Amino acid sequence: MRAVFMTDRGKVRQHNEDNGGIFMNSSGQRLAIVADGMGGHRAGDVASEMTLTSLKEFWEQSDEIQTAEQAEDWLRKHIDQVNKILFEHSKENAECEGMGTTIVAAICTDRFSTIANIGDSRCYILNELGFQQLTEDHSLVNELVRSGQITKEDAEHHPRKNVLLRALGTESSVEMDIKTITFEESDLLLLCSDGLSNKVTVSEMDEILKSARNLEEKATVLIEQANHNGGEDNITLVIVEFYDGSESG
Repeated sequence: MRAVFMTDRGKVRQHNEDNGGIFMNSSGQRLAIVADGMGGHRAGDVASEMTLTSLKEFWEQSDEIQTAEQAEDWLRKHIDQVNKILFEHSKENAECEGMGTTIVAAICTDRFSTIANIGDSRCYILNELGFQQLTEDHSLVNELVRSGQITKEDAEHHPRKNVLLRALGTESSVEMDIKTITFEESDLLLLCSDGLSNKVTVSEMDEILKSARNLEEKATVLIEQANHNGGEDNITLVIVEFYDGSESG
């Protein structure tokens, strides 16, 4: 398995409130995370940083994940723990009141990947069936699209596009979506914040990921494209590729 993490402040924001990374447990299995923080007085970067630090610590102390059920349980249990940590911190520190973060996280083994998400950071997969989004945004506009009140095109320019219905750390408990997929040779996972998905079209992502570039180059070109298309938000992504271990590189 190969993986790359990249983040960029973008062209407009003064600070980068996104966080992310790729971490290994004792068995060499990877946990990929993207978190997009929100809250005034830079509390957003506190929320996303605390999320990343806590999950990294939990993961590095974890044993090998052998089944999808174990992976789903691990994500549910530890994301719940992080939610409580953030919520308590925001109550005890006035400058962090109301802070929260999105999260999309993927446990990647050599047989499957298990993905959890809260908010509007996304996970996509590129495999033999094509390029598709695996996660559902927990946002007001996505609910309006799902209920048929507006079209996907309307959603692109909706004035309340940034309103989230779920976030990590803003309530004492939170619901998350979790799903497991088979992960096969040459498949790619893309985890990203909305700074990428709002600025780079699905067809552009598909084209860049299918190109002959290496993973670092693909990540760089995706961020360059988001900045070229406006770069109004922080841009963060992780790409994970499963390949045959007998290959060179």
